[in-house]
Amino acid sequence: MPHTLPIQIRFNDVDQMGHVNNAVIMEYFDLGKEHFFQEHGMPPEKADFTVMIVHLEVDFQSQIRFHDRIAVETEVESVGNKSLKVLQRVVDTAGGRVCATCHTVLSGFRRSTGKSEVIPPEIRKILEK
Repeated sequence: MPHTLPIQIRFNDVDQMGHVNNAVIMEYFDLGKEHFFQEHGMPPEKADFTVMIVHLEVDFQSQIRFHDRIAVETEVESVGNKSLKVLQRVVDTAGGRVCATCHTVLSGFRRSTGKSEVIPPEIRKILEK
């Protein structure tokens, strides 16, 4: 089951075309990742080991309007030696319509050394659930 985070659309998220701006949707994906990692015991701002984005690929499938009820779904697709792939979707919770899809590759990173690093076994166990 993916982790689901309801999103409240703010007035300033909507552009002059009447839909949520694509750049704002990227912020929704970031919120989804942040909550996912926090709820899985990996608060990104605290630990020496963390993950950082090295690649993003986004498809915008359907407009999001101000009064839509949406959520970000986040799940780990795969875990490699030093990286992991995350799949996210912004969905309209009323009808299940997928509005945007994001594939993200994140690399293990050690703050104290400033370098990429192998994902530790205890983190791997959390991510592979």
